[in-house]
Amino acid sequence: MRTIPLGGSGYKCSVLGLGCMGMSEFYGPRDDVVSMQTLERAFELGITFYDTSDMYGRGHNEELLGRFIRNKRDKVIISTKFGFKRDPNGADGSTHDRDLDNSPAYISQACDASLKRLGTDYIDIFSAHRYDTTRPIEEVAETVAGLVKAGKVRTIGFSEITGEQLRRASKVHSIAALQNEYSLWHRRPEEDVLPVCRELNVTLVAYSPLGRGFLTGAVQDAKQLAANDVRLTVERFKGDNLDKNLQLVNEVKAIASARDITPGQIALAWLFAQGDNIIPIPGTKRIKYLEENVGAVAVTLTQEELKLIGDIINPAKIAGTAETASQAAGRLAAMTGGSSAGADKLKRI
Repeated sequence: MRTIPLGGSGYKCSVLGLGCMGMSEFYGPRDDVVSMQTLERAFELGITFYDTSDMYGRGHNEELLGRFIRNKRDKVIISTKFGFKRDPNGADGSTHDRDLDNSPAYISQACDASLKRLGTDYIDIFSAHRYDTTRPIEEVAETVAGLVKAGKVRTIGFSEITGEQLRRASKVHSIAALQNEYSLWHRRPEEDVLPVCRELNVTLVAYSPLGRGFLTGAVQDAKQLAANDVRLTVERFKGDNLDKNLQLVNEVKAIASARDITPGQIALAWLFAQGDNIIPIPGTKRIKYLEENVGAVAVTLTQEELKLIGDIINPAKIAGTAETASQAAGRLAAMTGGSSAGADKLKRI
């Protein structure tokens, strides 16, 4: 397993991370025994970067990771997030029970709650899950900087902010990581965020690097997915869109077959080739897929292959939008000052 610097923080971590959200919510039923086995196998394979959030499973995901890191705290990097307040009695998988809160009081409260669930006295990366645009981003950065000074947090991160917002936050305190969706079929960070990350020495943490599993070729029919699977809310997984997108994936499958690797490994190797400041965090609950993902670290694509693959999975050719219902809710909540009611109103408009 290769390691790379975590922004300008002075820390190093594995070039591949593990997204842990699906172990608690959104991608079918949870199984803590299987998830714990997968976490332990990830550690054996050299993965040191683990991504979670206080909202995943309403705290369940942090508690799961807390059990996992109990005897290896100084050997792993835990990235967790704050910002979404959820109804503790709500239904798992619901995208309608979240309000956005970036207030100093709530950030401090969320930090203490995450520390307790994780069973640790410090968080390696503490990130705003979504930035509430009704507040100055400098205030958010300053609040988390205070937690760094207090020793509760090691480094600061953000999720889904613009390059300009990253510049402003970085003037308050150095930012180690910016988490955005980035993959062959979600290239938006290339337009604005990725260049600024390179300029400011910020690591881009790429979530959904396998296009929510689509780029692996495993999803051939929406009927394969559980009723509460978040992908059923994504246009790219619906009807004719899915059929059209499968044609693109099948072309990549042919390239993978010629190399004796998998389509998912091609998707991850493509991301590794985009720069040494990118950490993909594919999520999985299964050891089989974890080991396949780790295998991508050893794959090197030629310049000709990179161009061909980028031309096949081209944003102009992909049918439907990539946004999930939860992402839409978060974006709309940010536009309306963090109010779910306001977001619902804006969606109707």
